[in-house]
Amino acid sequence: MRIATHYKYIWLIFFLFIGFFAQAQEKYTIEGIVTSTTGELLIGAGIQVLGTNKSTLTDAEGKFKIQEIGAGDHKISVRYLGYVESVQKLVLVGTPVIRQLKFNLKSIHNDLAEVVVMGRTAVKEVNRQAFNVTAVDATKLYNTTMDISSALDRVAGVRVRETGGVGSSFNISLNGFSGKHIRYFIDGIPMDNFGSSFQINNIPINVAERVEVYKGVVPMWLGSDALGGAVNIVTGNKHRNYVDASYSYGSFNTHRGVINAAATSKSGFTVQVSAFQNYSDNNYKVQLPSRLTNVQGPEISLPRFHDVYHNETLIANVGVIDKSFADNLLFGITMGQNYKEMQTGARPDEVFGAFHRRGNIVMPSLKYKKTNLIKGMDVTINANYNLGFERNIDTARASYNWYGVRTPKAAYGERAHTDAKYYNHNGLATAMVSYKISERHSVAINNVFSTFNRETKDLLIPANDKLDPAKKMDKNVLGFGYSYDIDNKWSANFFGKYIYQNNIIESKNLNNVTEKIGYGFAIAYFFNPNLQVRTSYEMANRMPEATEIFGDLENQDPNPTLKPEKSDNFNIGMVYGFSLNKEHRFSVTANGIYRYSSDFIYNTINLLSKAQGKTISNNKEGVSTIGVDGEVRYSYKNWLSIGGTMTYQYLQNLQKYEDGYTSESDVYLDQMPNIPYLFGNLDASVSLRDIGKKGNHLTVGYNLLYVNQFWLYWPSLGSSNMADKNGIPTQLAHDVNLVYSMKNGRYNISLEAKNLTDKPLYDNFSLQKPGRGFYLNLRYFFNKNQQ
Repeated sequence: MRIATHYKYIWLIFFLFIGFFAQAQEKYTIEGIVTSTTGELLIGAGIQVLGTNKSTLTDAEGKFKIQEIGAGDHKISVRYLGYVESVQKLVLVGTPVIRQLKFNLKSIHNDLAEVVVMGRTAVKEVNRQAFNVTAVDATKLYNTTMDISSALDRVAGVRVRETGGVGSSFNISLNGFSGKHIRYFIDGIPMDNFGSSFQINNIPINVAERVEVYKGVVPMWLGSDALGGAVNIVTGNKHRNYVDASYSYGSFNTHRGVINAAATSKSGFTVQVSAFQNYSDNNYKVQLPSRLTNVQGPEISLPRFHDVYHNETLIANVGVIDKSFADNLLFGITMGQNYKEMQTGARPDEVFGAFHRRGNIVMPSLKYKKTNLIKGMDVTINANYNLGFERNIDTARASYNWYGVRTPKAAYGERAHTDAKYYNHNGLATAMVSYKISERHSVAINNVFSTFNRETKDLLIPANDKLDPAKKMDKNVLGFGYSYDIDNKWSANFFGKYIYQNNIIESKNLNNVTEKIGYGFAIAYFFNPNLQVRTSYEMANRMPEATEIFGDLENQDPNPTLKPEKSDNFNIGMVYGFSLNKEHRFSVTANGIYRYSSDFIYNTINLLSKAQGKTISNNKEGVSTIGVDGEVRYSYKNWLSIGGTMTYQYLQNLQKYEDGYTSESDVYLDQMPNIPYLFGNLDASVSLRDIGKKGNHLTVGYNLLYVNQFWLYWPSLGSSNMADKNGIPTQLAHDVNLVYSMKNGRYNISLEAKNLTDKPLYDNFSLQKPGRGFYLNLRYFFNKNQQ
């Protein structure tokens, strides 16, 4: 079936969908904004039509909307933690129109524990979904040097695995799934086509308002064929006129800078800018075995000498907000570049001294959103196209050892003589339409189309271009969803997905079309507003990604024979919060998982590559996963917070016979190698207010990372002693930080110490991460609405 035929049915369904629900009867609607008396937007404030079951919360812009209110006299109540309740009278009569309201809440100075709170923050609202999801409040981390991946490393069930320091390759292990099993989004827009200049391990935490982690079951509205989970970075838009700038410097000559700013006129014209840069020499010491140093005896430490990384990125948007035709209409451009010296291959046995990589991103974009385009109908449209390239440069007539000694040789290239540009031109278009049938029922349709087209230009030998013809991929994910909600009682979501993909390799006349159907549900029940149980299931399909089929141009070889993978994902969990004596507050989250995956795609060392310096993706006939994870948090008043997470997961190989063999495999029923199975975090912080001067606050924090030892290779092969098979040892990392904020957060200074005990830390194939480091961070924040 051609892709054009698919679109004929997609658009037919789309217009039938709009036409049917456009007949819904008009009813009264109220909407408005909630701020403090100083002009601060109050996010998560609770709004209720007294005497009815109509209620909602303010969004990231302090706005709210309640629909389908009956005629008559009403009282609208607004409550928010630390502020006096506000009640407005409202008479709804005559022709139904949208009534605009504005609330300005006064701050109170009583003990926070005595305040009756109805509203919940946006982070808490996300965590109350029926899906197995955890939201991280990024705003609490703005005074640190963290990037997005560092924040994710503190989430139960998540392990961020990097091959080195700043700018290194990474993947996320999420309940046992990793790599391309996990999809990444920014404001619900897939990041598949953003290139190496814009990845979660080089995006500063200040760019986000919160980070949402969906485990196992991925909501339909994200429009993805993720197999094991998704990460959604929510940037928010709560500040209309502001500047947020920070700069940090630390060990290994590491520099990080970020500026976020926006200016919005009264007419709704807005300009938004985010710019950030990262730089590091990454010259930390690594422990190396004698075979790599020619020194007999125990391992010795040598510095990485060819590992400089830097990137610079600018994101700019211009458009209008709060118009009758659009809540926001933004035209944007994302531009960036990166430079990375390649120190090693997939293992330290392959070491380089000149091989390096460059890349850039030039991506125009369009963002459109309108609530109530037709009464009860919300529409979101996004589109972008990346015109950037990646370039690998390996032209040295020499080889290097770990001492940095250069040895001349006749042939060019340390790995392979190359200076080639790879134009990974790829585009994305998404459309989402949701309709609220009634207070409890809603439906939605979502479509995501993406295209990939890699062309090579060999700058050394142009004739080689014909030997590496264009590689193309088109993918479309169409989703339908239905939701049923009773606030603080029931939440249910049912969805289906249709996935289409076409892989094209011109030289081989390969035109491989694949179609898959997926479906799932997520259900939550509230025994009371503070105790929730939830369960979810998805029959998920994932198509192999371009980098798995065509290679990633760095350390992963191509495998065009990869098959799509399928997984049955089950989750069950509970969320419970309670307090003692109005001062001691507790929250407990626990989840259990089961996965069965067929044609499971996993990365392994390519034994055919030079010095085993590259990885390759392969299929496993069957892999099962069982696991549990949990989080416990405690806080005392508003100055002490302690929490911890723990994750256990067991992935088992269920492929009984290896390809081409009739005897049972030696690794049948083995634990899957190179995947952590037991890990956790512990954190604590003390916040002291009005230190030195009123409005100045001091926070001291501590974080512990624990990863139990795990197998690098198959447990049943070779020695039963993990140390003899280069297993990854147990790891403990201690981080401490101190933050001093002045003038209620306008000026901030922080000091951090990472890996305080300087223990060796590993994630992938014995590639060591940075040792002990110290960092200073300065941040300035100005919000005009708070003046």
